[in-house]
Amino acid sequence: MKCPKIKSALAIDNYTLLVEFSNAEKRKYDITKLLEKEMFFPLKNPGFFKNFKIDSTGCGIVWNEDIDISEYEIWYNGSNQSQTEKRSFLNLNNLPERSSQNKLLLST
Repeated sequence: MKCPKIKSALAIDNYTLLVEFSNAEKRKYDITKLLEKEMFFPLKNPGFFKNFKIDSTGCGIVWNEDIDISEYEIWYNGSNQSQTEKRSFLNLNNLPERSSQNKLLLST
C-alpha cells in the first residue's frame, strides 16, 4: 500500500514528532527506539532533533545527509492522532460551564 505524503511536522517534545499527512491524518511518532542505533545518536540533542526539514517530495523527515525517517516508517509505526483528537473534542463538549473567574484553559 502506498503511504500518503508528509504535509507538515512539528516537534512536540524532545523525542516526539506530530506529523500531518496529505490525507489530513496525523500521526505521533516517538523516536526513542531509534536512539539505540548509533546512526541516530545526534537526535538525543533536543536542539538538533527540533531542527529538521520535510523532504521536498513529502517522502520523509530529514535532519542531515545521514539522518532521516521515511514517511512509511512514520505512517505505519506512528500512533494515529486523528481519532484521538476527535475523542478529545467530543469530551470537551461535555465539560461543565465555568464562571469567568475560573476559566478553563485548553492547549492545542
